[in-house]
Amino acid sequence: MQKIFIIGAGLSSSTLIKYLLDNSEEQGWKVTVGDISLEQAQKKINGHPNGEAIKFDIKDADLRDKLISEADIVVSMLPASMHYSVAEACVRFGKNMVTASYVADDIKALDEKAKENNVLLLNEIGVDPGIDHMSAMQVIHRIKNAGGKILEFESNTGGLVAPKYDNNPWNYKFTWNPRNVILAGQGTPSQFLHNGKYKYIPYHKLFERTERIHVLDLGEFEAYPNRDSLKYQKLYGLENVRTMFRGTIRRPGFSRAWNVFVQLGATYDNFIYEDSENHTYKEFINSFTKFCVKKDIETKISEYLKIDPESAIMYKIRWTDIFSDEKIGLKKATPAQILQQLLEKKWKMDPDDKDMIVMQHKFVYELGGKTKRLLASMVVYGEDQTHTAMSITVGTPVAIAVKMILNGKITAKGVKIPIEANIYEPVLKELENYKIKFIEEEFDYEAPDTSI
Repeated sequence: MQKIFIIGAGLSSSTLIKYLLDNSEEQGWKVTVGDISLEQAQKKINGHPNGEAIKFDIKDADLRDKLISEADIVVSMLPASMHYSVAEACVRFGKNMVTASYVADDIKALDEKAKENNVLLLNEIGVDPGIDHMSAMQVIHRIKNAGGKILEFESNTGGLVAPKYDNNPWNYKFTWNPRNVILAGQGTPSQFLHNGKYKYIPYHKLFERTERIHVLDLGEFEAYPNRDSLKYQKLYGLENVRTMFRGTIRRPGFSRAWNVFVQLGATYDNFIYEDSENHTYKEFINSFTKFCVKKDIETKISEYLKIDPESAIMYKIRWTDIFSDEKIGLKKATPAQILQQLLEKKWKMDPDDKDMIVMQHKFVYELGGKTKRLLASMVVYGEDQTHTAMSITVGTPVAIAVKMILNGKITAKGVKIPIEANIYEPVLKELENYKIKFIEEEFDYEAPDTSI
């Protein structure tokens, strides 16, 4: 039997593991799942005869090397910062590896060695990154192969609560790693190209710079810039486009309200809030405002950020209970950790809630003397809180790629992402069997009015 070693049994791995186990009898696979929590790994295996759950600590180098050397392929579902030791061992032992994470510089540096050892390190084959790359490249190549020229490209993705379960004023609940949501946008400025002009948005302005989009029959959304869009120009072969933008989708009004926490400093993770366990949330948020005993905290925030105290923005902020006298209880916590703890209570998915993934690409292109605007939109709903939309869209393409590598259908070597047709075409085709597909809408292009 071919041996598949999966490292990490978190929420995003649920559908991946189920797919591989469901196909294990037909394909002749043994699936081993290693996690720091043996109980969590056992839960994902669920007693399947072709599955094995083990307690696994990535810091145990001897065990790591033993399991990787015995595997036919390795899937790392660890946090991105932990992939390198797995990738290095895979290259050393001549084992292919698949991950859904962005390619880090240290992984990229393994490219030549991987090629020498006949190893594929396939990254960015989840949802975003992953399905976004594959679906975009499929359209880009189709237009170019027909003789067309792409002028603009925008891509936006969001993990949200499904409309039926959208019942709080933020129109948002945690459907994936809460810490990543709290820290989103920090670091280097977001950068993109708009109408031929380079744009750089620093963190303190990021959530003020949104654009509105409509997705199928789901209505209106907003998108804020996501990381570095410019690096995808060369990867996608779009060096000459006038617009290149990648963004994160939220419902309208989210970003303006979130910006209150950003402007106050409550999302920072680089210092300790002293005596945090003994302070209340109200004292915490008040510590970021100007000292004034004659004004209450809400008034100070409203005046500082020039927000109407009766606005929808302030209603959202009040709803979080950030002004409550409840004690924080966390020791030596950063502001981001304190805010995360509070929001995990308020933005928690209820037991019967389901999530959704929304993705939309926009292309403006010239073909046959005409300029067209093409929208390609995908909406995927979760089945339950195990097989969420996030788990389905992250895990399914990873699993399909594993199958195709083991069956010799994907033969590339080195450090790769799925932007080549021999990878994305079969993966996208099979994804349609799982209701992961795009709906395309095409319109005559109308240039925006730039006179005002």
